[in-house]
Amino acid sequence: MAHLHDLVFDAAHPASAARFWAAALDDYAIAPYDDAELARLRSLGIDSPEDDPTVLLEPASGGPRLWFQLVPERKQVKNRVHLDVRAADPKAEILRLTALGASVRARHDDHTVLADPEGNEFCLFPLTS
Repeated sequence: MAHLHDLVFDAAHPASAARFWAAALDDYAIAPYDDAELARLRSLGIDSPEDDPTVLLEPASGGPRLWFQLVPERKQVKNRVHLDVRAADPKAEILRLTALGASVRARHDDHTVLADPEGNEFCLFPLTS
């Protein structure tokens, strides 16, 4: 049987996308850059983690990792897969997420559709749903 390991997001700027999701999700953080990883990036002509073409978010307490990978094309259509997130206070969470750069796309009785700064849609539900 297969086991879910990573969720991968295409991004115009992986570092920015990773920072948004690290701030948006509880218990996720950008994987640290050790000397070996910085040396590997320099060997590819990349002088800063800000220009890393693949940025990893790791969960502190299990769950899938999130990868953000550089792609040349812009997002053009609705996501075929999206994340669903939950919050105890959805109204406050919408304010927090939009302050981080998300935008509200649609409001429904039981959830709100948002988009991250790269345009990737995700849904916010109350914890009770």
